[in-house]
Amino acid sequence: MTHDLIHQLAPHRPMLLKFAMRQLRNPAWAEDAVSETLLAALAKPEAFQQRSQLSTWLVGILKFKVLDQLRLHARDACDTGAAPDELADPIDDLPMNERGHFASPPADWGNPEQELRQRQFLHVLELCTDRLPAAQGRAFMMREWLELSADEICKELGVSATNLYVLLHRARLRLRECLELNWFGGAAPR
Repeated sequence: MTHDLIHQLAPHRPMLLKFAMRQLRNPAWAEDAVSETLLAALAKPEAFQQRSQLSTWLVGILKFKVLDQLRLHARDACDTGAAPDELADPIDDLPMNERGHFASPPADWGNPEQELRQRQFLHVLELCTDRLPAAQGRAFMMREWLELSADEICKELGVSATNLYVLLHRARLRLRECLELNWFGGAAPR
């Protein structure tokens, strides 16, 4: 059973490593989180009851291992000082009409659930997420991918709730702009 499980786990390692790198932004920490995930899966193969896909089960384990790495390296992972590119608010550059509304509404994104299923869209989303500044990227990943509460994120990153909401707002604006340019605007993915 263990030999078969090793062969089943091996193809998932690159995907797990990408996920961990996006969150931790440190190759050594990401490698540790993935290694611990695979060891946990090998230690308790009976925990995988095939109610979901193997990759889903592994990502569930990895979420906790990423949190463990964040806690272990909390001082190093928390770079809450605003970088110069984070000081400028992207919303200031969006054209507004005389009533204070956006001059042009967002493009019609179609059916987001259907679009999310497309591999190419996920690739573009991954590229856009990777381009987020470090603090914004960590906050966004913890909220949207790890599904942590605002209180948990504030505690892990050592930021106030107000700062967290600013980071999340700016991350979403940057992702929107990136997706508008590279996916919904019809441009070829870069």
